[in-house]
Amino acid sequence: MPDDPFKQRFVLDTSVFLTDEIRGDGESLQAAVLDLLDLIAAARLRLGISCYVPPTIHDELTTMLADRDVDDDVFSKLNTWVIRKHPDRYEVSIPANVVYSFVDEMSDRVDRGLRVAEDAVRRAEAASDEPIEDHEHMTVADQVISDLRDKYRSALRRGVLDSREDFDLLVLGRELDAGVVTEDQGIVAWTEDFGLRYLRGREFPDLLREYLRAVEEIDESGADAG
Repeated sequence: MPDDPFKQRFVLDTSVFLTDEIRGDGESLQAAVLDLLDLIAAARLRLGISCYVPPTIHDELTTMLADRDVDDDVFSKLNTWVIRKHPDRYEVSIPANVVYSFVDEMSDRVDRGLRVAEDAVRRAEAASDEPIEDHEHMTVADQVISDLRDKYRSALRRGVLDSREDFDLLVLGRELDAGVVTEDQGIVAWTEDFGLRYLRGREFPDLLREYLRAVEEIDESGADAG
């Protein structure tokens, strides 16, 4: 069985396991995650493909899975087939232009966040403490605050590298020269600056199936030739 065409490394984001896109019709989260882990196991054993997560991602993922009451079998397979590795933050170099772009983007986002906050203050000044129709426990001012939270989060966080989990994912991908697998658009945007390959989480199971199918065909053709 040839190694080079298939032997690869992938760094997996939490979203790979939790996205609805990897589920079949009527398939539960637990069933979908088990199917994915079985594919990862087969790819590891047959193709030498390795899948990694930083410990920060592992902790985030296991917490979310526990909140969804998955069986212990999921955690057992996760810990067996997905490798936990700390990114080497001291040795991995990041181009100065990446940092420069990040600082520039955050400065722009802070300005946008301030404008969102100013707009909310003006709306709150004109708001009353009367309950909103059909929402007796929410006043107009409460609605203004709720809108502020959503818009502020969008202005400052959406599409930006905003957590150590995201950063660890990218640094580990750079360290291992691995493909980053995620459904997070913010991480996808940063893979270009980090010079990384990426794959949508929804595409990952089909990629592994195709690799496994191709190897089976190679094995069968070799057996026939023999």
